[in-house]
Amino acid sequence: MKFVCYRDDILKAISSVSRGVASKTTMPVLEGILIQTNDKEIKLTSYDLEIGIEVVAECDVIEQGSTVVNAFMFGEIVRKLPNSEIKFSLDDRDLLEIECEGALYKLATMNPDEFPELPKIEVENSIVLDQIVLKDMIKRTIFAVSSDDSKPIFKGSLFEVADGVLSIVSIDGFRLALRKHALAEKVPDFSAVIPGKTLMELNKILEDSYEEVRLGVSKNQALFQLGRCKVVTRIIDGEFLNYRNVIPDGWETRFKVDRSALQDCFERISLISSSSVEREKKYPVRVNVGVGNVVISCANQTGDAKEELFVDTEGQSLEVGFNPKYFLDSLKAIDDDEVFVQLGSSISPCIVKAIDGDSYVYMILPIRLKEE
Repeated sequence: MKFVCYRDDILKAISSVSRGVASKTTMPVLEGILIQTNDKEIKLTSYDLEIGIEVVAECDVIEQGSTVVNAFMFGEIVRKLPNSEIKFSLDDRDLLEIECEGALYKLATMNPDEFPELPKIEVENSIVLDQIVLKDMIKRTIFAVSSDDSKPIFKGSLFEVADGVLSIVSIDGFRLALRKHALAEKVPDFSAVIPGKTLMELNKILEDSYEEVRLGVSKNQALFQLGRCKVVTRIIDGEFLNYRNVIPDGWETRFKVDRSALQDCFERISLISSSSVEREKKYPVRVNVGVGNVVISCANQTGDAKEELFVDTEGQSLEVGFNPKYFLDSLKAIDDDEVFVQLGSSISPCIVKAIDGDSYVYMILPIRLKEE
């Protein structure tokens, strides 16, 4: 095997494919990248048995072949070489030689026949999106994916296509994040739960561009095709929560607020809530909705804090307690200048949503307050 690439071309491919390399495994070959040559390109593959990534890079192929090389060492050496032409070849001892401007490195390799094949996917349903759209939708919902092994279905995000609209939903038992996007073309309805781990790695590969990404699903696998990169992942089996039934339709108390002002307020108040003096205890932030104002406060042995925001309120006065992190995560996922905050009672879910339309909904469960 022998080929020549420019550093930047192969480095971009290595950066993407490394997202699928296994970090903890009893199979050393899964810690590597499979390199295969074609006529005028090479294909790099990684697979941790849950997520597999293939990336094709253009190069000058001199001699055909394949090998597996440790992903970390391979990536670090290429990254630190000059931005110039690099020659790669296998010597007679199956060491991968890397030559560039007087530099020569030799890396041990592994048998490419031992590298497992990526699953073959027979796509049953698919959609096409701009990369920037999918990247944004994942970014604004991924924080609510659960890390609880006892409920594996919530360790992924629901991708649901219904009536020409893609909805991405994440739930962790304490909050819900929902984003919607109208598709350019009408496609059959379908749904799949994609692992959160896959989505986190995919989002590092997606670009802020209007280049297309195609999502295709089969019974138990999903495929993301973006340019010269392909990401394959398993689908989490099980029944996702019927999220429409848990999002309240109405409200008893509602206020319209400047999103940035509310976020800043929660960030300041949370300094008291998350005091290091009593790190093992969690103190809720109190939200007291009055007539034309909202008072946000917290008190513990470290001290106390109180801030007042003057807002447009509707309905009854109400006091509710929240974990400030959950509230802040939702506010940080929104770009709108103003939002509605809707409440039912002190123990009912809180809804943060857009002033106009239903492109996003964030639901946060309150914390039961003790009488002061």
